[in-house]
Amino acid sequence: MTRTAPLAFITGASSGIGQALAGRFADAGYRLALVARRTAEIESWAEARGLSAEAYRIYSADVGVIDSIVAAGADCLATQGLPDVVIANAGISVGIDTAERADIDVMAQTFAINNIGLAATFHPFVAAMVQRGSGRLVGIGSVASIRGLPGHGAYCASKAGVVAYCESLRGELRPTGVKVVTLCPGYIDTPLTQGNRYGMPFLMQADDFAEQAFRAVEAGASYRVIPWQMGVVAKIMRLMPNALFDRAVQGRARKKRSGE
Repeated sequence: MTRTAPLAFITGASSGIGQALAGRFADAGYRLALVARRTAEIESWAEARGLSAEAYRIYSADVGVIDSIVAAGADCLATQGLPDVVIANAGISVGIDTAERADIDVMAQTFAINNIGLAATFHPFVAAMVQRGSGRLVGIGSVASIRGLPGHGAYCASKAGVVAYCESLRGELRPTGVKVVTLCPGYIDTPLTQGNRYGMPFLMQADDFAEQAFRAVEAGASYRVIPWQMGVVAKIMRLMPNALFDRAVQGRARKKRSGE
C-alpha cells in the first residue's frame, strides 16, 4: 500500500465501534492510524486481519489527557501524513449518582474523554486540512444526546455536548472545504453496552454500524443517526412533553456506576 492511499485516523480503535470502523476503512483501501491505550489488542487484530505493515500504524495515547492525544496526532502527521478522515470515537459510558462525591470525579473523567478529548483529537489536523481545502472530522455522538436519562447524566450531557460542539465546528469550517460529520449511534453491540441493565431496541452489530457510518462519512453527511429507526425514536422523544417523558422513564433501570 502506497502513501498516496487515503488515511483514516481513528481513536478508541482497540475494540467495539472503533475497531469495526477500522476494518471497514481498511476494506475500502484506506491506510490506518489507530489510537488507543491498549495497543496490544490493536496489534492482535491487525495481525488476524492480515494487514501489511505499511497499511497501518498504532499510536499509544490516552484521549483523556490533552497532551497525549495531541502528541499522537503530531506523530501521525510526521510519520503517515495528513489524514483524509479523523474519527474521534474514543469514549466512556458510566452511570452516576450526583449525591455520591466519587461520581462527580466520574463525570469529570467522562467530559475529559468524550468532549475535551474529542476536540483535542481534531486539533492537530484542523489547520493543515483547512490549508489543503479538504478532510472529514467525524465526531461520535449518541442517541443518548437527545434526552437526559435517569442515572445517565454524565454520558447524556457529554454526548449532547459532542453534537453541539460538532455543529459549531461545522459552521466554522464550512467555507474551507473541511466537512464535520456527526454520527449518533443507537444501541450497538459492543463492550460498552453489553453490561446494560435495560432493554436496547434496534440493537445493531458493530460491523453493520460501521458499514452505514462509512457511507455517511464518504457522503460528507452533516448528521446521521444509525440505525435510522433510532432516529425516529429520538425525534419522538424530543417532541414528547416533559411530563410525559418523565413518566415514560420513571423506574427505568439505571446505567451501572463505577465499581458496580
